[in-house]
Amino acid sequence: MFGAMVSFTLMAISGRELYSALDTFEIMLYRSLVGIVLVLSFAKYFGTISEINLRDMKLHFVRNIAHFGGQNCWFYAVALIPFSQLFAFEFSTPLFVIVLAPIFLGEFLTKERFLAAFIGFVGILLVARPDIGVFNWALLMAFFCPIFFAATAIATKLLTRKHSLTSILFWLVVMQTIFSFLCVLWDFKIRIPANEDMPFLVIVSITGLTAHLCMTQAFKLAPVTVVMPLDFVRLPIISFIGYMFYNESLTWYILFGSLMVFLGNYINIKSEEKLEKNDRV
Repeated sequence: MFGAMVSFTLMAISGRELYSALDTFEIMLYRSLVGIVLVLSFAKYFGTISEINLRDMKLHFVRNIAHFGGQNCWFYAVALIPFSQLFAFEFSTPLFVIVLAPIFLGEFLTKERFLAAFIGFVGILLVARPDIGVFNWALLMAFFCPIFFAATAIATKLLTRKHSLTSILFWLVVMQTIFSFLCVLWDFKIRIPANEDMPFLVIVSITGLTAHLCMTQAFKLAPVTVVMPLDFVRLPIISFIGYMFYNESLTWYILFGSLMVFLGNYINIKSEEKLEKNDRV
C-alpha cells in the first residue's frame, strides 16, 4: 500500500507540473508509449508475452475507451482544482460501481449498497459544492473521473475471468497510444517535451503502472477492509503537499465530504463481507 500511495501522489504532482507544457492528450500519448516499452519488458522478463491474444477485443476497446476518458479528465482536473478535491472525487469510484454493477454484471442492488451509494453521493456534493451560477469545467471533469473509472473496473472484472494481467495491460497501453495520437492530431500539432519536463513524464509513465500493480498486490495480501482505509491515507498526504507547495487550502466541506465518501465505501465493504459469509453458509 505504501508503494501505491507514493505512486498516486507522485503521479498527481507530475501531472500538474506537466500541464503547462503539454495538454492532456499529449501527456497520455507519451505516457502510453513509455508504457508499451515497460509492459513488453516486464512480459519478456517474466515470460508472459505468449499470454497476449486477440480475444474479446470489443471488451478491451470499451474498457480502454473508459479508462482513456477517465485519465484525461483526471489530468485536466489535477492542474486546476485542489489535490484534496480531486482525490475525494476519485475515492467515490466504488460507489459508481455499485450503481453500474446491477446493469452490466447482473449484481443485486441491496439496501446496504443503496445506503452506501446515497451517503457517498451526498459526500460528493459537499466536496464539489457546485455553484449554480458559475460553470466549472475542471469540477465537471473531476466528477466524470470516477464514472469512467467505475466503467473501467467493471470491464476489467469481466476481462480478468479469461485474460491475464499482461494481456490486459498490453492492450491498455497500445489502444491508449492510438486514442491519444488521434486526439493529439486535432490541431495538427504535437509538442515535444522539453528536457526539464522529461523527469515528470517518466514519473507519470512509471507510476501509472506501479500504482495499480501495488494496489493489486495489496488486495492479494490483505482484506479489503484493511486496504481501503489505508488507501484513504492518500488524502491527508496529498492535502498537506497541496498546502505546503501549491498554496491550497483544505476546507471543512472537503474534509467532511471526504469522510462521507469513506463511510459510504466502508458500508459497502462490510455489506460485501456479509454477503460472502451468507454464501458460504
